[in-house]
Amino acid sequence: MSTTSIPAGRRVLADAITGRRSLATDLAMIAAGTVIVALLAQVSVPLWPVPITGQTLGVVIVGAALGAWRGAASLALYLVAGLAGLPIFADFTGGPLSVLKPSFGFVIGFVFAAFAIGWLAERDWDRRFWPALAGFLAASVIPFLFGVPYLAVVLGGLGLDNSLPAVMQAGVYPFVLGGVVKAVVAAAAVPLAWKAVKAVDSRRSGPSERG
Repeated sequence: MSTTSIPAGRRVLADAITGRRSLATDLAMIAAGTVIVALLAQVSVPLWPVPITGQTLGVVIVGAALGAWRGAASLALYLVAGLAGLPIFADFTGGPLSVLKPSFGFVIGFVFAAFAIGWLAERDWDRRFWPALAGFLAASVIPFLFGVPYLAVVLGGLGLDNSLPAVMQAGVYPFVLGGVVKAVVAAAAVPLAWKAVKAVDSRRSGPSERG
């Protein structure tokens, strides 16, 4: 299968690790990203109507590592596979009825958040702590843009209070601190991963340059 080189200005962490791209590597990375998010979704603190999970950390890392379209594809695969019945949503749940859960709007938002984070990573925002933190925090808002209105609709359909204060209390306030912590963790980890990759590349190229 043919491979292609990646322009330096669009190289993300996954490209730096693999060196060259092909359809096979792209598909493997997309699937791997889905697995990462699915695993982190099980790191969960039960809370109704929206549980606190590690999903958003997975979204940030997958988006930064894979870039815009592969990151979005990975989260779209996560969404579709979960709806198809794989128990990959929080607390090992899944199936078509997941669309009726108050938290499902956040899963939709993950696709767009991963794209945004990947877009920033393609422009080197993820290689230093402070730009990475700013980008990750900004992109972490995106799931709320989908999740909060979705939450309000579902709560209203259940005959529950879906006023703005109630929805903010259920779907925003409990997640602010955790979201910041996850962004900080990712902003520290991803640049470190870049440094590790560059160190390995330097060791590989060193002997040939000296020879």
